[in-house]
Amino acid sequence: MTGPADTPRADAAAPQLDAFAAGLAFPLDPFQQQACRALEGGHSVLVCAPTGAGKTVVGEFAVHLALEAGTKCFYTTPIKALSNQKYADLCARHGKDAVGLLTGDQSINPNAPVVVMTTEVLRNMLYASSTTLIGLSHVVMDEVHFLADRFRGAVWEEVILHLPEDVRLVSLSATVSNAEEFGEWMTTVRGDTSVVVDEVRPIPLHQHMMVGPRLYDLFDARAEPADTPATERRRGVVVDPELAAQVRRRASIDGDRWQSRGRGTFRPIPRPDVIARLDAEGLLPAITFVFSRAGCDAAVSQCLRSGLHLTTDEEATEIRQIVTEHTRELPRADLEVLGFASWRTALERGIAAHHAGMLPAFRHTVEELFVRGLVRAVFATETLALGINMPARTVVLERLVKYNGETHAELTPGEYTQLTGRAGRRGIDVEGHAVVLWQPGVEPAAVAGLASTRTFPLRSSFRPSYNMAVNLIDAVGVERSRALLEMSFAQFQADKSVVGATRGIERNEAQLAKMREQLGGADSEIFDYVRLRAELTDAERQHERKKRQDRRQASVESLVALRPGEIVAVPAGRRTGLAVIIDPDHDVTDPRPYVVTADGWSGRLSAGDFPTPAVVLGRLKLPRHADPRTGRGRRDISSALRSKGLVPPRRAKRSRGGGGDTREIDALRRALRTHPARENPDVEALARVGERYNRLLRDIEHQRRKAAATTDSLARTFERIVLLLSERGYLTGGEDPATTEAGGRLARIYTESDLLVAECLRTGVWAGLSPAELAAVVSTVIFESRGDDVPDVRGPTGPIRRALADTVRLCDELRADELRHRLPTTREPDFGFVTAAYTWAGTASLTESLLAAVATGTELSPGDFVRWCRQLIDLLDQIRTTAQDPALAKAAGRAVGAIRRGVVAVDATAA
Repeated sequence: MTGPADTPRADAAAPQLDAFAAGLAFPLDPFQQQACRALEGGHSVLVCAPTGAGKTVVGEFAVHLALEAGTKCFYTTPIKALSNQKYADLCARHGKDAVGLLTGDQSINPNAPVVVMTTEVLRNMLYASSTTLIGLSHVVMDEVHFLADRFRGAVWEEVILHLPEDVRLVSLSATVSNAEEFGEWMTTVRGDTSVVVDEVRPIPLHQHMMVGPRLYDLFDARAEPADTPATERRRGVVVDPELAAQVRRRASIDGDRWQSRGRGTFRPIPRPDVIARLDAEGLLPAITFVFSRAGCDAAVSQCLRSGLHLTTDEEATEIRQIVTEHTRELPRADLEVLGFASWRTALERGIAAHHAGMLPAFRHTVEELFVRGLVRAVFATETLALGINMPARTVVLERLVKYNGETHAELTPGEYTQLTGRAGRRGIDVEGHAVVLWQPGVEPAAVAGLASTRTFPLRSSFRPSYNMAVNLIDAVGVERSRALLEMSFAQFQADKSVVGATRGIERNEAQLAKMREQLGGADSEIFDYVRLRAELTDAERQHERKKRQDRRQASVESLVALRPGEIVAVPAGRRTGLAVIIDPDHDVTDPRPYVVTADGWSGRLSAGDFPTPAVVLGRLKLPRHADPRTGRGRRDISSALRSKGLVPPRRAKRSRGGGGDTREIDALRRALRTHPARENPDVEALARVGERYNRLLRDIEHQRRKAAATTDSLARTFERIVLLLSERGYLTGGEDPATTEAGGRLARIYTESDLLVAECLRTGVWAGLSPAELAAVVSTVIFESRGDDVPDVRGPTGPIRRALADTVRLCDELRADELRHRLPTTREPDFGFVTAAYTWAGTASLTESLLAAVATGTELSPGDFVRWCRQLIDLLDQIRTTAQDPALAKAAGRAVGAIRRGVVAVDATAA
């Protein structure tokens, strides 16, 4: 199918496509031919197809067209690992002289006619008006559906909006249900764009459930949905009756026992048995998705203990040689902490884990061995599904629930399809297989629903940021920046939603007219009666609101009066009990004193925690050196608080009495009692109609306000950012602000906490630090702890402690400004990597660095350590080229050199 632009006819002359296809070892599928013909015809293209369908062939054809025309093609990917993989593929096809690589920390042959890069690198080029863009004719955006990513998705839209109009864009996406909408937007902002959608998997996928040791087909192709109970039918597909019967039997035995005994007796089939069963059925190689790093490693250990072997002696010898080749540059001293011996043993048996906690060199070894067919069972987290080329014959899902960063949630149909899309190797398998392991609570009909749903809408995550704002204003000015924001896919979708809301308003207004007629018209007695009832309800609500406000004001005044060291009882909220005031807040509108509670929690309370005014129960002399931001400091203060022996008073009951002026309410009640409409025998029924009328009227007004707010929400956010940046000196003031010198530096800082970094550089709080100290402090703005525990970090040196305190102070001031401007707040610095970064940058070993992190409460896997070091290098390199202070820039450069060594340097090409 095609989108907004007409795709050239299949029989139209396409000499370049014929020449390109002649060099392939396989015939092109119809959708590939269709997209390539559109591209040769001068169109941009959007190609949506399932995993493994061969979308990248269209991108490779764009490379062919550029090389034949003597122009340039950029091939962009969302992550460095994919860039490295694609670089190797294109070098093998076109030779190293024709292909370059740019990934932020790598620059190989950047002036080549074909350059592979991460999308962020291209975005930065566009903002800098790089001369490398001269002669560019085609850009391939692989995995363009990443624009829905809430952290990095805006980059894709920035690139699409900023590319020169004459550049042809090849956008490759997983199958999404709103491809036409996305294509319509692309046509709006890029011009002529053809949408090519293919929903047919090149390798058929069979769905199964494993119940105990037996494998059952999920669907029954012989039955008609109408002949099947609804509990065994979902979205027009029918669950296999043998599977349904077996699940009912198992549920009545295992499931009931599992539920009745506290979910402690159900025993899932052991993982080695699952792999052995698949091996017996000829369904290996298989990827088992576990959704937990520890679970992946535990699965490998279980298979090793079971004695499972999936390789021959000859294969084990070949595996050992490949492992040696991939790890020869790793420091021998680090191999023990990396678990090298057991990892290699598992590989030699054909078994492996794959997750982000592994050293990249280990992951890449697993990937190569799996592609070669030497490793036949991989236990992986879902990160493997994000574009890495590792297809299998079978995909196994142990559970249909995973942790999404905030809570445990059921897999969506899109996630299910992305994971199972790995099953079926093109050119090797005639079919792929997806296996779900049964456990109590897993219904075949629900799995059938996941497997058969094909609605995965693409939603924009585009939001203006500080860095984006200064870059846009510097490049095109404020007015053009607003226009670009209005051209974003986010605004396009918002505007379309407003169209739908407007239609809803029109329908509701028609219903209002019918209700008015039913009530006898707008001037009828019953309408006046309903109006009085509504006024009475509003007056009563306002009276109650006033009472609540008075109570809150009393609480606010009591909080404003608090002083350091005073002990109060927190009567409500999550932190009930005793608390000592550390840092009072005298904001008369919303005071939020910083406290430490008797159970060791520290943070800010609000008036919401005090439904009754705060009462001082005593005083505590605060320990002089206790820092409440550290675990040790909180423990010292809370211990001292508990030693006071105070007991919180019983919670006071809120007053439910009257108070305030009720004359208006009394008058409305009298008017209602004597109203002529009360003579109507149907008054109550009509009054209910009138109440529905008023509710509908309020809904219409709400819809109108929401539509108006949606239409210019991005523009308002941008204007608030401009105001804040102008206040802080990154933009000039006035109607047409421009970037200042500080704004120019902010424009070259690409990190989540971009403005905080710019403030630290501008104010000089990172000046005077040694390279290792600078690495430690800078790590706080990129590192994110995996758990809720706050690391007990005081800083290894005095300069680090002072810089950390100043960084936190600047962040608090910035967050206060952001709240005032109603902007999302900058993430607070995270101290969890401080000690590890300082130790490693001070030339210590990997073992010493990881142990240093553990000593301060941070557990780091080797893979995580390398990943955070790579991100730290990226930011330090930005500081090196951005800092106004030459000494600071020099320290940043030396810190980069100190960190880029050992395991970090070995994996620099694949981080």
